[in-house]
Amino acid sequence: MSLLRVENVSKQFGSLVAVNEVSMIVEPGELCAVIGPNGAGKTTFFNMISGFLRPTTGRIVFDEEDVTLLVPARRVWRGIARTFQITEVFPELTVRENLRIPVEVAAGYRLSPWLSRDTDTKIRARVSELMDMGGLASKADRLVGELAHGDQRATEIMMALALKPRLLLLDEPTAGMGDQETYDITQLIRKLHREQKLTIVLIEHDMRVVFHLADRIMVLSEGAMLAEGTPQQIAANEAVQAAYLGKAAA
Repeated sequence: MSLLRVENVSKQFGSLVAVNEVSMIVEPGELCAVIGPNGAGKTTFFNMISGFLRPTTGRIVFDEEDVTLLVPARRVWRGIARTFQITEVFPELTVRENLRIPVEVAAGYRLSPWLSRDTDTKIRARVSELMDMGGLASKADRLVGELAHGDQRATEIMMALALKPRLLLLDEPTAGMGDQETYDITQLIRKLHREQKLTIVLIEHDMRVVFHLADRIMVLSEGAMLAEGTPQQIAANEAVQAAYLGKAAA
């Protein structure tokens, strides 16, 4: 049984067709990548899956429930979390404080003005677990706004993980990073996929990351599905090379 089914979704903005009848199936435990040139419709596609945009046509089914009309918060509660192209963190708060916010939300205490000692202990333990998992423990009490871009991105990813998702959507997780930061974030994503058994769909421009991580790749071009397959199949696809990979390598 699939975890996510995107069925013939389209999105129009006036006369512009940003996404045109694109379908996708994601099985539990998969790590899938969505690639394509700038303007191919990748982020619009993600925004429809996460609820920030409503499809013009088509539907989105998560864990056998039609979520097409659900707002983003409702999808989060059902198990869909995401990150964004521009890192979304609280720069004036520490790493520990950034992680504590979603941990409290996930535990159902977002509106509670007071926590029992036992509850506070459990929340602190979960925050510490996330910091360790994300390689952030040594930076726990530093302001996130003072950290390197890679550490800010790792904080954002762990904030999304704090919500206990069954599907994690990562929008260009290595954008703007140098080689070492890219390597570190790639290793973090691999760890979450393999050790936490997390189902992940990511948009990524760095083909080294895509071919290193993905079980399956979907290629968008001008809002439509161009190809789908394993990394080996996509690398050998002449249409993909002409539309994207060849240009990227030129």
